[in-house]
Amino acid sequence: MINKRLLVKNLLAHNDENSFYDKKRFIAIGEKEGKAKFLKHVCALANSNPMNNSFIVIGVEDEDNQIVGVDFFDDSKIQNLVNAYLDNPPLISYENIPFPHLAEGKVVGLVTIKSNGEICSLRKNIWKYYGGSVFFREGSISLPKAFDIELKDINSKAVATIEQHARNNIELTLDGVIDFINHRHKDLQSDYKVFKEQFVVCWAGNKKEVKGQTYYNRVDIELINEQVKLFYSDLDEVTITYDDHSFTTMEYVQLGLEGKQRYYPLEELVITFKENGTYQIQTELVFEPPRYDKKILHHIYNTNNSLLAKIKQGIALKSTEVEDVLHLPDTYLICYLNGFEEARHQMEIARGIVKEQFPKIYDSLKAALRILRKVAYN
Repeated sequence: MINKRLLVKNLLAHNDENSFYDKKRFIAIGEKEGKAKFLKHVCALANSNPMNNSFIVIGVEDEDNQIVGVDFFDDSKIQNLVNAYLDNPPLISYENIPFPHLAEGKVVGLVTIKSNGEICSLRKNIWKYYGGSVFFREGSISLPKAFDIELKDINSKAVATIEQHARNNIELTLDGVIDFINHRHKDLQSDYKVFKEQFVVCWAGNKKEVKGQTYYNRVDIELINEQVKLFYSDLDEVTITYDDHSFTTMEYVQLGLEGKQRYYPLEELVITFKENGTYQIQTELVFEPPRYDKKILHHIYNTNNSLLAKIKQGIALKSTEVEDVLHLPDTYLICYLNGFEEARHQMEIARGIVKEQFPKIYDSLKAALRILRKVAYN
């Protein structure tokens, strides 16, 4: 079992970027250019390592390897993105790795890429890259190559050594449980469960009972053995259930207009632990968005755009307008889910405008965009 935090450290210590490892300060797959560059690197790493894993570490300064972190990224449908744009797509996972010195909610992203042994290529045009393009790694650079180039196994020994050095042990597991419960979340209700005498899941949050159902908010869930953050949110509500074989969460989002809000089930995540020391994570999007009259939403959408313009220009807001700004992330989200596709672009613009003056709204916008990403991937 690999401790992913140790794996990141070993990758960063292994010279510089190369044909099986890349590092990024951040990725922006919500934008066409960022999505294209990400797919290019995934394609190049898969082709350069047909027999072993390749990695992209996200949240690291390029020049000095300083770990600065990025926001928690819920990737549950990222394989769908890769499948949509790449022929012979590799298996890909994105994991959120906590580091003790990072601020709450910040993690290091670890992308693991496993080639299927065939040449991977772009399936269709995206940004400035043409469908049919094939990429390989040359040192730290992903470059286009001829399609008939031969796949070579040159890194298996190096990758196997790095992964072996990142193997977990009982001391790291116990330290992880104690740190999670006694230090990082000492102000929250915390718990843990051991599965199959081998896996340890820790979770923390504010707990409440509603009509016989237990809900958590300010939720943090980690698979301690691998130092992987499975879920993190300051805003959404979550139910947690488990038995001897599996751990299940159901995430809810609060949506509504004019103060009439309710919780809607968004996504179910089930981790099934097996006797042979492996586990499987399955997610299912169960979201059914609320529907509203288009005339009402058109008025709300225009009001939101007007409020953004005022904030950008430094115009003082009336008290009623301040109240409307507080609901801006939710109302933009509802507009998008009801067919106002340009609302997503407005939400991206809003993040930059409200970040300094309205930090809570900025966080809510990030959460709303995460929901849109889930829906889009599905």
